[in-house]
Amino acid sequence: MQTIRCVLLLSCWLVSAVAWAQTAPATADSLSSPPASSLSTPSGLRYVVLRAGTGPQTVAGGRAAVYYRGFLPNGKLFDQMLFPSKPLRVRAGRGDVIKGWDELLLLLPVGTRVQAWIPARLAYGAKGVRSPADEERYLIPPDTDLRFEMEIMPLK
Repeated sequence: MQTIRCVLLLSCWLVSAVAWAQTAPATADSLSSPPASSLSTPSGLRYVVLRAGTGPQTVAGGRAAVYYRGFLPNGKLFDQMLFPSKPLRVRAGRGDVIKGWDELLLLLPVGTRVQAWIPARLAYGAKGVRSPADEERYLIPPDTDLRFEMEIMPLK
């Protein structure tokens, strides 16, 4: 029974990894600058809808569940939360997450998958994020634009 459970978990993880990998391969250029076809907001947030969602749109103060991967401009992955783990749950528009996420979560219906380019002023700004393992180093340097792959999930 334990073996079957392990095989099923591994299969689910593999399917998820393959689904995320089916987007165009990341290059340093694609990570640092959004394509001309991207949508933009007045604040400077840019995004490309990879799959349009058909679920309800999150309202300010409403809960949202998100699978994501976050990248620095050089392509280095700095954080992720992917299936089979539970998605990150936040209240949209309330400052639980960076300003760029708050703005984006209020624009997208459940089921939407996007690639987003968030300017530093809508991310961590001049403060950056220090490494929890070494306070002398930064996980996200000050004034760094970020790129995210995000999928808005239904709440359960």
